[in-house]
Amino acid sequence: MQHLIGTYECKADAKGRILMPIAIKKQMASLATGGFVLKRAVFNPCLELYPMQEWMQLMEKVNALNRFNKKNNDFIRRFTAGVKTVEMDVSGRLLIPKDLIKHAQIGKEIVISSAVNILEIWDKSLYEKAIDEAALDFGALAEEVMGDKNDDTIS
Repeated sequence: MQHLIGTYECKADAKGRILMPIAIKKQMASLATGGFVLKRAVFNPCLELYPMQEWMQLMEKVNALNRFNKKNNDFIRRFTAGVKTVEMDVSGRLLIPKDLIKHAQIGKEIVISSAVNILEIWDKSLYEKAIDEAALDFGALAEEVMGDKNDDTIS
């Protein structure tokens, strides 16, 4: 698993193409040959870009769910709604399908932010709002999520 690093401001053109930042292109160079999967995020009004290898690992977990359980079937349907395969063109641009642009309310100004092994693609104003709201209780969240770890390397 490759860990992606960074948050970058970019622009989307009228066709929904995003010129990926050079730093992201370099990090994703070894992953680009398999293509990517773009989907709606579960918890936020943004899109998630998965390198194909990461997507396949996730799909193995999803495929292990019992489809004779209605909740599992409903989850799979909602989780995979709007999923698209995408590739970067030779110029390093990524075309975001119109339905996903509409879902994530993506305008001209966008933010691409790493989320460990995937990228999130946000409308800039929605990203800033989410970060501002999360900052209010981030200390408490960090303590709850990471506070019981006995690893001194996390600070």
